[in-house]
Amino acid sequence: MKNITAYQHKKILVLGLAKSGVSAASLLHKLGAFVTVNDQKPLEQNPEARALLEQGIKVICGGHPIDLLDEGFEYIVKNPGIPYSNPIVAGAINRGIPVITEVELAYQISEADMIAITGTNGKTTTTTLIYEILKADKQTPKIAGNIGTVASEVAQTAKKEDKMVIELSSFQLMGIEEFKPHIAIITNLYEAHIDYHGTKDEYWLAKTNITKNQTEEDYLVINADQQEHIHLFEHSRANKIFFSTKKKLEQGACFYNGALYFNGEKIITSDQIVLPGAHNYENILCAIIAAKISGSSNSAIKEVLTTFSGVKHRTQFVGEWSSRKFYNDSKATNSLATKSALSAFEQPVILLAGGLDRGNDFDDLIPYFKGVKALITFGETKEKLALTGQKAGIQIIKTVDNVEKAVPVAYELSEEGDVILLSPACASWDQYRTFEERGDIFINAVHKLL
Repeated sequence: MKNITAYQHKKILVLGLAKSGVSAASLLHKLGAFVTVNDQKPLEQNPEARALLEQGIKVICGGHPIDLLDEGFEYIVKNPGIPYSNPIVAGAINRGIPVITEVELAYQISEADMIAITGTNGKTTTTTLIYEILKADKQTPKIAGNIGTVASEVAQTAKKEDKMVIELSSFQLMGIEEFKPHIAIITNLYEAHIDYHGTKDEYWLAKTNITKNQTEEDYLVINADQQEHIHLFEHSRANKIFFSTKKKLEQGACFYNGALYFNGEKIITSDQIVLPGAHNYENILCAIIAAKISGSSNSAIKEVLTTFSGVKHRTQFVGEWSSRKFYNDSKATNSLATKSALSAFEQPVILLAGGLDRGNDFDDLIPYFKGVKALITFGETKEKLALTGQKAGIQIIKTVDNVEKAVPVAYELSEEGDVILLSPACASWDQYRTFEERGDIFINAVHKLL
C-alpha cells in the first residue's frame, strides 16, 4: 500500500456507510485524516458506525443534517448509491468541495495495476473470468469493486506484482479524479439507471469516466457491435481494442464460425465452453483480451473456459427435481439481462420476475416471452409485468407477494422438462436489501421445496 499524504490532517466527511463507507473511513483515519462519518441509520441500529466510533472516528447518525457543510470539510467520500441531488452532496459541489467515491482512494493507494470492468450487463461474469484466468496462469490477481469486495480494502494489501481486477458501476465512476486503470473494459451500453442519472446520455457519460485518465500506455476494450457508442470514446488516449460477436475481426477478439479468436488466432471453439448462453460470448471475449494483454497463456484461458460454469446469481444452476431445472438469475436487474437469460434456454420456461418500479415499462421483453409458458410476478412491478405477459399472449400469469411464495407456485405450474427461472428484470430494493439477498431467498425456497 502506498502511504500517501494527500489526506493527512484534512477534514473529510464520509457520507453513507455500508461496506465501502466503513472501509473508506478506516483507511482515511489510518492515512491521518480527521474523519467524520454521517449515516442515515440511527446509531443504536448501526453496528458499523459504533465500530468506527470505537476507533476514535467522529460519527453522526440518524439523518443527513445540511449544516454539516459548515464544518469546513475539504473532501467528501460519498457512498455510490447516494444521489447527487442529496442536499449535502449538491451543497458540497456548489461550494467547490471535491466529492469522490472510495474507488478513487483505492487507486491512489494501490501498488498494483488495475483491470477495470464496467458496462450495463456482464460486468461480474467478465470480472470473475479475468480473475480466474490470471489465477490459472499462476499470476496473483485480486478481485474487488462492485462484485462484493471493497476496492479500498483490497488495495491495502495489493503488491506491485499483483493485478487488481475491479468491477465498477456508473455510480462509482462518477466520483473519480485520478483513477486510471491499465486496462479498461466496457462490456456493453444500454439504457439503465435513469432514475439516478436522469438521462441515458448522462448514464453513458458516467461509464466513459473509466478511460478519462488513461494514456497511450493503457488499453481500452470496446464493443465493436455497438457502433452508436464508439464516438463516446473518441477522447480516450488509450490503445483501443475491439471485440465482436457478430463479425470477424483481424485485430481484437471475435466470435466467428463457431470459435473465439484473438488477433486472428483461434483460442477455443464454442462447443468447449461450459458457461451457458450466447450472450456470455461478449464477456468471454473481454476476458480473453484482458488475459492476453496481461501475458496469460492460451492453456490458462482454455482451462477456465472449459470448467467455469457461471457466477452465483447470474443464470446460476440451483438444482433439478422431477426433471425440472431451477436457475437463479437474481442479478438480472434490468430487461436486457432478462432477455439474455431467456435467450439461453430452448426448453419451456416458468419465469419469476418483478421488483423495484423505476417508471419504465417492459414491452421490450415481449419478443423474448415466446418460450415462457407461465409468468409469476411479484414486487412493485408485478402488475406491469403481468400486463406485459398478457400482451405477449402468455396463458398462465400469477401474481404473488414475494420470491419465496413464487417458488412453490412455479413448481405447481411446471411439467417435466421445464426450466424454472428467477430473472426479475428489476432491482431488488423494493423488498430486499440486495439482489444477492433476493437470490439466496430463491435458492433457500428451492431447497425447501426439494
